[in-house]
Amino acid sequence: MSDKHIHIVSFDIPWPANYGGVIDVYYKAIALSQLGVKVHLHCYEYGRSIAPDMNNLFYKVYYYKRDLSITRFFSKIPYIVSTRNNKLLIKNLLNDDYPILMEGLHTTGLLNDKRFINRKKIVRTHNIEHFYYSSLSNVEKNIVKKIYFHQEAAKLKQYEIVLDKADNILALSKEDFKYFSEKYNNVSYVPAFHQNNIVNIITGRGDYVLYHGHLAVPENENAVRFLVSHIFRDLKVPFFVAGLNPSKNLVKFLNSFQNIKVFPNPSDPEMLKLIQNAQINILVTFQETGLKLKLLNSLYNGRFVIVNDKMIKGTGLESFCERSNSANDLKESVIKNMKKEFSLEMKDVRAKGLKKMYNNIENAKIISDIIF
Repeated sequence: MSDKHIHIVSFDIPWPANYGGVIDVYYKAIALSQLGVKVHLHCYEYGRSIAPDMNNLFYKVYYYKRDLSITRFFSKIPYIVSTRNNKLLIKNLLNDDYPILMEGLHTTGLLNDKRFINRKKIVRTHNIEHFYYSSLSNVEKNIVKKIYFHQEAAKLKQYEIVLDKADNILALSKEDFKYFSEKYNNVSYVPAFHQNNIVNIITGRGDYVLYHGHLAVPENENAVRFLVSHIFRDLKVPFFVAGLNPSKNLVKFLNSFQNIKVFPNPSDPEMLKLIQNAQINILVTFQETGLKLKLLNSLYNGRFVIVNDKMIKGTGLESFCERSNSANDLKESVIKNMKKEFSLEMKDVRAKGLKKMYNNIENAKIISDIIF
C-alpha cells in the first residue's frame, strides 16, 4: 500500500470540517490515509485560515490563493471554476504522475489542459451544480446576487460536459448517481464521508427541537424562516436554531419569539451537545441537490429526526427518519414525537443500518479500488 499516492484538489481548506462540502473532503482524505494511501492535499485559501494540524495527517499539504478579481465574472467559464485556475497548482501536479482526485466541479479546470491527457483523473461531484445555483437564484432576495447565481447556473450547465474528460466520476447521492450515469461513463455511487465513527445517541427524552446548518446559506435561512413562520410561532415547544454566520436580520427575527433561541457559531463540542440533547432534530430543504451532511450528523447523534422528502431523497436513510412535507404534517409530527422516549432498541437498529451504508473505511476502499 505504501507506494500509493494521490493528489486531492479541494475547493476550500477542509479544516475545520464544519460545513457540508469540506466534511466530505476532509474525512475522505483521512480514510484514504488510514488505508495507507499517501495524500497530497491541495487547498484554495479564501476566508479560512491555513490549518497547520493537517501537516501531521497528510503526506503533503499545499495552499493556493483563489483569484477573486472582478474580471473573473466576465469569463465564459463558471466563476467557481475560473477563480481556481492556478498556475502553481498545475506546476505542482505535473511534478509526478500520481492520480488526481478533483473535489467538485469547482476544481476541474485542469481537465481542459492537454498536459494531463494521460493522467488518471477522478472527479468527486458534490452537487449537480447548475441545479444548485438555480435554486440559490430562486431564493436569493439581493438582486445582484440573484443575477450572479442565475448566470452562474447557465455557465455551469454548459461547462459540465468537461466531465467527459474525467476517467471516473464519484457521485455523492443516489439521485446524483442517476443523473450523472445517464450522461457520462464510469460513474460510481460513493456515499458521503463524515465525522461519526459510532452512533452516539442519548436515550430517553429531551425538551426542545433543533434546526442546525450553515445559516449564511440562503437555502438554510429560508428553511429556518419557514419552520418559525408555519410551525413554531404557534407551538409552545422550545425551538433552538444553531449554525455558522446567521445574518443580523435572521438573529433579530428569531429573537422576537419567546420560545426560540439562536446559537450563532457554536463550537464542535457545543453543536454535538445541542444535537444530542434535543428531543427532535428537524431538517427541511427546498432543493433536492446533494446529500445534506447535517442529516447524517443528526442520525448518528440525535434522537428523533423529522425531515421533508427533498431532504431525504436518494440517501437510503428513509427508514430512520419521520417524513412530513406540509406545514400541518410537520407540526403534528413535532407534537407526536415530543411525547416519545428514544429507546436502546431504537438506537441499536439505527447503529446497524448506518454502519452498513455510511462506513468511511469501506467507502474509501471503493475509491482506492477505482483509482489503483
